[in-house]
Amino acid sequence: MPAKIYNENMGLEKILSISGKPGLFELTAQTRGGFVAKSIIDEKKIAVNVRQNVSLLSEIAIYTNTDEVPLGTIFQKISAKENGGEAIDHKAPKKELEAYFSEILPDYDVDRVYQSDIKKIIQWYNLLVKNEFTDFSTDKEKEATSDQEE
Repeated sequence: MPAKIYNENMGLEKILSISGKPGLFELTAQTRGGFVAKSIIDEKKIAVNVRQNVSLLSEIAIYTNTDEVPLGTIFQKISAKENGGEAIDHKAPKKELEAYFSEILPDYDVDRVYQSDIKKIIQWYNLLVKNEFTDFSTDKEKEATSDQEE
């Protein structure tokens, strides 16, 4: 399968998790009753109804003991730790996953962040990196950076 190179201006605002569907999807077009999304894994397009449970990765945050940390920030921390490479396998034993996640986000709320959440975060990160998606910033962060450069 050819390498997928994503538009470097595309942030997490275009990446979706669709309940009941494995993997992640790129939002490609709006339709009258929902939208069209393309699988990051196999590039197959699917129609998504507005009634389906869909989450934009840019809108997901993880609980800490003091605040909520956006998923993109966690991805950036994993990327820094791994020098842009893949993280630990999401199927690693529970203790290894928790120890790894504690290195990334030391003050995560252990009562509200479940092992399944940690697995999903690591699985998504690895899926994105494997498919050459490495820009984990949001449009808001990009706007702030471009405003500072001007």
